[in-house]
Amino acid sequence: MFRPHVTVACVVQAESHFLIVEEIINHKRLWNQPAGHLEADETLIQAASRELCEETGIRAMPQAFLQLHQWIAPDHTSFLRFCFTIDLPERVATMPQDSDIDCCHWLTAEEIIHSDQLRSPLVAESIRCYQRGLRYPLALLEAFNWPY
Repeated sequence: MFRPHVTVACVVQAESHFLIVEEIINHKRLWNQPAGHLEADETLIQAASRELCEETGIRAMPQAFLQLHQWIAPDHTSFLRFCFTIDLPERVATMPQDSDIDCCHWLTAEEIIHSDQLRSPLVAESIRCYQRGLRYPLALLEAFNWPY
């Protein structure tokens, strides 16, 4: 049976800058949106909020659904990446709670899109989707008869 990894990510924007988390993977500094895996007892929206808090220290809920990307990584791992948006009125200080995150950066779209430090091409693609104005209501991802 085909079982892709289900992940969530948040494109967080404030003052025309985007929040990026930095982590070291295989001795290389890589950038990503605040992102991670969906856990068994949470909705997609709850997962996105949890990952944001763990990786940046920011407590906020997604405001809109941006895009679903089905992606096959170079190692042939399949992903379904649910991406959300959060627009903040100003850039805020970050305090990662996740030991895998070294620091966070507020960067321009151009700095992200043209970087050679991206964990995956989905980081830049999510910024492009945001720039195109894509936004969908969170109700598209409603959890039906959710027991938790």
